[in-house]
Parts: sequence; structure tokens; C-alpha cells
Amino acid sequence: MKFIICDPIAPSAIAAMREAGIEVDVRDDITPEGLETIIADYDGMVVRSRTKVREPLIDKATNLKVIIRGGVGLDNIDVKYAESKGIEVRNTPSASSNSVAELTIGYLLALARQLPQVTASMKDGKWEKKVFSKGSELAGKTLGLIGLGRIGSLMAQKANALGMKVLFYRRTPTEVDYATQVSLDDLLARSDYVSLHVPHTPETHYIVGAEAIAKMKDGVKIVNCGRGGTLDEAALYDAVANGKVAGAALDVYEDEKGERGKRFMDLPQVIGSPHIGAGTMEAKARVGAEVAQIAIEVTNR
Repeated sequence: MKFIICDPIAPSAIAAMREAGIEVDVRDDITPEGLETIIADYDGMVVRSRTKVREPLIDKATNLKVIIRGGVGLDNIDVKYAESKGIEVRNTPSASSNSVAELTIGYLLALARQLPQVTASMKDGKWEKKVFSKGSELAGKTLGLIGLGRIGSLMAQKANALGMKVLFYRRTPTEVDYATQVSLDDLLARSDYVSLHVPHTPETHYIVGAEAIAKMKDGVKIVNCGRGGTLDEAALYDAVANGKVAGAALDVYEDEKGERGKRFMDLPQVIGSPHIGAGTMEAKARVGAEVAQIAIEVTNR
């Protein structure tokens, strides 16, 4: 089989695929227009979050047998349409989960103690001890998890270890250690911190919007290291500006090719990053290993 690598993956994964006899072309900087012109030459493709696999591209992929998404979500792939064309769609759902959960925990700590803001103050040559001695502990606070998949489950475990009380909302009844399932309204009303861990679907679009924020405690803090589009960013901006939300941390955004969260950077209560949740060496290695394993499995059928 012949594979095209459309987004960066670990070199060890590429080497493993080639050692298994797979022909691999690395084109991890290819443009959407360029990909459309050559996709018919390939039996398989590997993408991460940068490359979008939509219907027009799928229509041109006349020889494609498999799309491998290195990562958790499949938002950037028209999965049902691909499958209707006989193309298998696979991903690596567990490889980066711990990295995303750890980043989310890091953001909880950063919001509780204003770590980015105090560091910026120190770099400006200031010694604002009184200003930044008004933080809070996470222990004893309530964390509300909207969604409880692999990452949410890891979050429940890690937050519990920090002494937090963990609530979660999920449509299907689920029993897990370290956390209690509640209704969405109950979670919103009781949580000191709210963290989103749901895929972006029509059902979850703006699951946290103006109406949901209004049901939250005054002074709540919100973290989204899940998917853009699940959080109404305009509503969040207004809620931070008027003091309803005391702080927010964002790793994902609704339009990452547009504003990329720039609208929030004039709000000192908001901290953010450019979608780096899975951006650890360990996660990249695990993602690459799973991608290679899937590619070899499909080739050897």
C-alpha cells in the first residue's frame, strides 16, 4: 500500500511503516489544494488536526482505503461520507489522553494561583506579593466535568488526588471511581471549576453558552482543552468582562484559522495556548506507534 503523511508524526512511526514494506510519502506541509491534486495516488492517508478531510477531497480519493487520524477526535473528517465510499476511518483515542488531562490540571492550578499573570509581573521587574497573595487551593473545591470519556476519566482521577470533589455530566448512566454523575443543571450550579471534555457535534455545539453560564456560580472558572465549538466564546468573553466568570483557560477555539483566541488576550483573567493538549513527546511517540500499528494491520489484511 501507498500512504501519504499529511501532518507531522513521529519519525519512528514512519520508519516502522517503511520497514513493514509500506510505501510512505511524507507531505506534512501540503496545502489543501495540493492534496486534492494527488490524493488519488494513495491507498491510505495519515492526518492529525491540521488536515481537513471533507467530502470534496474524499470524492477525489478514488483509491483510498483508510484514513488514520493520529489523535482522539474525528471532527476534521467527514467520517460517515468516507465510510459510505468504502473508506475505513481509524484513530488513536488513548494515545494522547494523559497529556491532555495533565494540561487541564495545569490550567486548574494556573487559574487558582494566577501563575501566568504573576510570572509576567515578575518579568516586568515588579514584586507584587500582596496583589498575588489572594489565590485559592484546589483542595475542597468542586470540579464539574462536562463529558466523561478517556480524558474525563483521567481528569476525575487526577482531580480527586488533589482533594477536589468531582461531578460529571454524561448522557448515558455511568459509574466511575472518584466522581459522581449529576444532571447538567446540577453540575453548573455546584461547580467552582467547569471543564469541557466532549466532542464537537450538533448536540454539543455551544453546550456551554450564555444560558449555561448564567446557571453557574458567580466567580466560576472555566477550562476548555477539549474541542472548539462546544463553548460559546462570545458568551464567555462577556461573562469574563462582567465578572460572572472569574477566570478561563483555553487550549482550543472555535475558529483556529481565524481569531485563534486573540479576542481574549486583552482580558487578564483569561489564559490560553495554541491547541497543545497532545503536544508532549510522550503523546507524540504513542500516537506514532499506534498510527504505524494500524497502517501495518490494514496493509497485511
